[in-house]
Amino acid sequence: PAPAVLGGWEVGFRLSAAPSAARPLAIIAAAPAVLGAPAFWSATAASVSAVLIGLLISLAAGTLIGLVIGRLPAADRTLGFWINGFYTMPMVAVLPLLTVWFGYEETSRLATIVFASLFSVVFNVADGARSVPPEYLEVGRAYRARPREIWFGITLLSALPYLIAGVRLAAGRALIGTVLAEIFTSVNGLGLYILANARSLHQNEAVVGVLMLCAFGLLFEGLMN
Repeated sequence: PAPAVLGGWEVGFRLSAAPSAARPLAIIAAAPAVLGAPAFWSATAASVSAVLIGLLISLAAGTLIGLVIGRLPAADRTLGFWINGFYTMPMVAVLPLLTVWFGYEETSRLATIVFASLFSVVFNVADGARSVPPEYLEVGRAYRARPREIWFGITLLSALPYLIAGVRLAAGRALIGTVLAEIFTSVNGLGLYILANARSLHQNEAVVGVLMLCAFGLLFEGLMN
């Protein structure tokens, strides 16, 4: 199917689209120049580093919050409503507020990434903490395990599959948040690179940037698997 789709794309755009529209053969021809440009790799490094830092923050904070919500019903009743509300809130609606609070700088991008990815980790860790077999906890208490050991040695390890699933979801949302923040705030990154090339009618170069984002997502998915 892929060759047929690419062939139809090429022929259809040659016949009906504007000369500046991206086409498979033109994208292939533009790729060497894009991949050899320092500006492209600078933008890629800025986006990837921001995603990784934001994911680490979300992983640490989301794991702690998820454990608390999953094991303490009072915390679930207190925080569950707010976390559900923030999780369903569109990132585009939050971006203007984040730029007011953090300015049109890299901190706004980082805040957007954390906001986009945090709650996926929280929800999954909380579900994992709730699903810990009671027998595990009873054995730990019978052997006089410390609270820290029950929380992190039993509960967190039992919830590890849920945590991994949460990180996989968070990575995709973090990548989306990165691109949105870079487009909205004009911070250096692949989002701004794609926007600038698309607006200047260099759409083949813009598609190379999109393909780089896809490659990063597939690489992370492969690492998680």
